[in-house]
Amino acid sequence: MRTKISSSALRSEFVRKVEELSGQNLKTCYQCGKCSAGCPIVSEMDILPNQILRLVRLGQEEALRTNTIWLCASCLTCTSRCPMGINLARVMEALRALTLRRNIDFIKLS
Repeated sequence: MRTKISSSALRSEFVRKVEELSGQNLKTCYQCGKCSAGCPIVSEMDILPNQILRLVRLGQEEALRTNTIWLCASCLTCTSRCPMGINLARVMEALRALTLRRNIDFIKLS
């Protein structure tokens, strides 16, 4: 699947809103993958936690339509492993809140 990225998407209202709600600076993530490597339920997710973060950073609102944001148990394993100190559980919480606020159909669980 090809995704078209523009510079305006990188500075979109969506990215700003997720950063505001989560209190996290998403630009500091350098995609090391440690959050995904330590996640205890990653095998149940449709996309990896670090991929969610990448989608958000690129302004891709499709992150709101994944099962991953609903499966996150907020156990903070990802946060403890992140070398940049990003609290990914707070990002997932912000994405869930945005999904509910926008009334997006999100139920895709098999």
